[in-house]
Amino acid sequence: MTPEPTAPAPAPPSQTGESRLLDTLQHQVAVFARRAEQTRLATLGADRGAMDRAAYLLLSRLDQDGPTGVKALATAMGIDSSTVTRQVAPLVDSGLVTRSADPDDGRAVVLRLSGPGRERLAEVRDSRRRLMALLTEDWTPEERALFSELLLRFNSAVSRLASG
Repeated sequence: MTPEPTAPAPAPPSQTGESRLLDTLQHQVAVFARRAEQTRLATLGADRGAMDRAAYLLLSRLDQDGPTGVKALATAMGIDSSTVTRQVAPLVDSGLVTRSADPDDGRAVVLRLSGPGRERLAEVRDSRRRLMALLTEDWTPEERALFSELLLRFNSAVSRLASG
């Protein structure tokens, strides 16, 4: 397998510097998305690929927000309730998340991160943290901070665009 080039093919001479920069940026985002999906940027060692992106994001959100209803969780994650229900089912089946009736509305469901879910999330976070350290081992702390800040800003812009 040939490694992906670090930049797109040379731009036409008539293209402006800004257009070239945006072409490089969109190309690199596409390469990143493919590589992230291929490796899932999930874990190192024996745990590699052991938790998919959807599960990781759901568990992280429950860890951050605490017990949450399906609708509120869907809204917070920018997805629909049926997607949350479908994605959380295997997490409930595996004991990582508990599901119970909402005490204020017996028709609604409240999802909670279980003890084993919290432990598994900590393991995956640790593995992902080690992976990020490895991938950026030759970066300065300032470069890591800048990349994190810009990636957060980029993801926020994507979220704003997606939400209309």
